[in-house]
Amino acid sequence: MATINQLFGTTAQSITLTLTSITNTSLQQSTAVDNTTNLFMDVKVAVRIKTASASTSSTGAVNVYAYGTADTTTPVYSGGASGSNSAYTANKDNLIYLGSIAAVANSTTYDGLFNLARAFGYGGIPAKWGIVVENLSGATLDASVGSAWYQGINATVA
Repeated sequence: MATINQLFGTTAQSITLTLTSITNTSLQQSTAVDNTTNLFMDVKVAVRIKTASASTSSTGAVNVYAYGTADTTTPVYSGGASGSNSAYTANKDNLIYLGSIAAVANSTTYDGLFNLARAFGYGGIPAKWGIVVENLSGATLDASVGSAWYQGINATVA
């Protein structure tokens, strides 16, 4: 009898997303990631931010959302995302919520890990996808630390 195992793709694949100096209550969207070649069934997304040296709220957070499209010819992304690394100004309620990173102390680096297949209903990963990050830390994020990356996952038969 065959065994199906996870087949991990290359680690730390960069997501083009400016996560430094995002002002409080602002949102930043990533450039879309093209999944039409790798055809990943699942993707783990990691986000790293650093809070400001002052004014971080004791109840602060950074929310992470996803967007996607099935149209690779003329992509129309969910939530009104543009597919480019830029400020996000559309309605965040039309994005898919991935989760939050508690950001409750000054000058602290925080990491979050999120699962795309779970967010998209385990029906697979869209042809193109991206993330949107919302700063609700109470202050502008630090200018020196901020990044996002992913690792794709497929299946293999042993």
